[in-house]
Amino acid sequence: MSDPQGKDELDTGLAAMGLTLDGPARERLLAYCAELLRWSARINLVAKAPIREIWESHFFDSLTLLRVLPPLGEIQLPLLDIGAGAGFPGLALKAARPELPVILVEPRQKRVSFLRHVIRTLNLKDIEVLCGRLEKNSAEVAGTTLSVPIITSRAFTSIAEFLLHTAAVNPAGGQVICMKGPRAEEEIAAWRLTQPDSPYRLQEIVKLTLPFSGKARNLVIFSKGNCRE
Repeated sequence: MSDPQGKDELDTGLAAMGLTLDGPARERLLAYCAELLRWSARINLVAKAPIREIWESHFFDSLTLLRVLPPLGEIQLPLLDIGAGAGFPGLALKAARPELPVILVEPRQKRVSFLRHVIRTLNLKDIEVLCGRLEKNSAEVAGTTLSVPIITSRAFTSIAEFLLHTAAVNPAGGQVICMKGPRAEEEIAAWRLTQPDSPYRLQEIVKLTLPFSGKARNLVIFSKGNCRE
């Protein structure tokens, strides 16, 4: 493969999504992708696929969140990614926006080792990896008590279950961003039915498409108050 790190795919995908990243951010994403491919050959971080699909399914899917994160200078501290896996979306966002404080929660030690390796390789600061799980009604992961204003995850669980997991660590006024495909409305309906007293309210649904396949993505944003509005 003449372009193993996918520079052409990165440039084309960012242009199609209308995203502008500076040179250092692009270099970090390319280096991250190179390490992902190298490690995946040994510990199966992501399914084997053409480089174009890897960029779309993992990196560009993660970077859709750039549409809804606060601009530079208005970032609350920090962003929490639950079940980070190989670093999507949290580490990809950090590579793109190094000023964004990030906490990654991942229970599998091999993936934690990979995440920490990439963080060192990219020389990223203000990012933490916690090896553990966030349980319902708990604010503690790996001995650390969390209170986080922006929480997200990719393919962790259903919306209803995810909001149960985040409630204890998301303060009033905080946000939860659920990354979903075309069945987002079904999950929202299930949440409304099963959690009528949820402290969350549905704030916004941002509809997007991925750059190569045109697959639908929905960023379902909830805000936390004292009761459902």
